[in-house]
Amino acid sequence: MYEIFVETIGWIASILIVGAFALNSFGKISATSKWYQLANLVGGIFFIVNTVYHKAYPSAVVNVVWVIIAVSALIKLRKP
Repeated sequence: MYEIFVETIGWIASILIVGAFALNSFGKISATSKWYQLANLVGGIFFIVNTVYHKAYPSAVVNVVWVIIAVSALIKLRKP
């Protein structure tokens, strides 16, 4: 049961991150938009869970950095 959950959030993470990248690349969403950064934040968190479960620690570290960048960008977006 837990394995299915971890695999599901891994696929959701892929859709969120690649989807946000595609929308940005085709000019449908800005990299400075809240939605772009939220997709990266949630996708990164989901990938951390998935990669740690699979003991893919280098990928987990990349996603920790990914999440830190997304959080930093969201904080910057909130400042007037």
